[in-house]
Amino acid sequence: MLVRSRVRQLDPGYFALVMATGIISIAACAVGAGVLSVVLLAIAIAGYVILVIAYGWRLAAWPREFLADAVEPTTAFAFFTFVAGSNVLGTRLAAAGYPTLTAALLAVSGAAWLALAYAVPLALVSRRADTPALAGANGTWFLWTVGTQSIAVAAGSLPPPARARLAPVVIGCWAVGVVLYLLVAGLVLTRLLRYPVDPAGVTPAYWVFMGATAISVVAGATALRLPAGPLLAATRPLIAGLSVVLWAFGTWLIPWLVGLGVWRHIVRKVPLRYEPALWSMVFPLGMYCLASTSLGTAVGVRWLVTLGRDGFWAALAVWAVVLLAMLASLAGPGRPATPAGRASA
Repeated sequence: MLVRSRVRQLDPGYFALVMATGIISIAACAVGAGVLSVVLLAIAIAGYVILVIAYGWRLAAWPREFLADAVEPTTAFAFFTFVAGSNVLGTRLAAAGYPTLTAALLAVSGAAWLALAYAVPLALVSRRADTPALAGANGTWFLWTVGTQSIAVAAGSLPPPARARLAPVVIGCWAVGVVLYLLVAGLVLTRLLRYPVDPAGVTPAYWVFMGATAISVVAGATALRLPAGPLLAATRPLIAGLSVVLWAFGTWLIPWLVGLGVWRHIVRKVPLRYEPALWSMVFPLGMYCLASTSLGTAVGVRWLVTLGRDGFWAALAVWAVVLLAMLASLAGPGRPATPAGRASA
C-alpha cells in the first residue's frame, strides 16, 4: 500500500534525479574519476528504469491524475525531465562506448519532446480556468529549454558519421533552445513581478533558470565540435558569442538564486526538508561545471576548465546530501507527498 501511494503521488518531475546523477557522472568522467563515474552511471540507469516503470504504473492506474498534471501550469513542464534525463543518460552511455543505446534513447526522447513541446503550450493556452496559466509559471518552465538543448547534446555525442548527419539537429535544437530560454525567462519574471510570491512555491526548481543557460552552453560547445559544414560555418561566431554570454549570465544568476533560498528558508521560515525539486538544483550545479569545462576547452580559456573541474567536487557533495535526504524520506513513514508545484497553485 505504501508503494502504491507513493506511485500515485509521484512528482511529474522526478526524472530530474536521472538528470542530476547522469550529469555528475559525466563531470566525474571529465575530471578523471573513472570509478566514481561508473558508479554514478549505474545509479542513473537504475533510477531511470525504476522511474519508467513507476510512471507507466501511474499512467495505467490513475490516468486522470497523470493527465491532470500534464495540463496544470505548475507541473506540466516538469514532464520535460523525461526528455532531458533520457538524453543525459544517453550522452554518458555514448562516452562509455554504447552509441546504439544513445541512439535509442535519443529516438524515444525526441518523440516525447515533439509531443510535449507542442501539446503542453497548446493545452495551457486553450485551458478553461479562472486563473490564467501565467500565474502558474515557475522554475520548471525552463525545462522546456533544457529538454530541447539535451537533444542537441545527445545528438552531438554520437560517433562521427552519425554526428555529421545530425548536425542540422544539433544546431537547430541549440537555436530553438536559446529562443525558448528568452521567451520563458520573460514569462517567469513577469509572473514573479505580476502575482504575489508564495515562499513555499519558490522551490529549488528555480535553479533551472541557471541550469538552462548551462546546458545551452554545453550544447553550443557541442555544436562547435561538429565537422565543418555550411550550417556551422554560418553560425559558428553566433554560437561561440552567445555561449560566452549565457555562461556569464548563468554565473551572475548563482548569487541571486542563493539569495532566493535564504529569503525562503531564513527570512520566511519555510522548513528545509527533502522535496523532489531538490534534484532540479543539483542538475544545474553539475551542468554549470560541465559548461565551464566545455566552453573553456572550445574557446581555449584554461581558467574556465579549471573552474569546472574544481567545482565538480562541490556539485558532487550536494548530490550526495540530496541522495541521503531522499533515502531518509523514502525510509520514513509514508504520507501523501504533494509536489511543490501543486502546493504553490
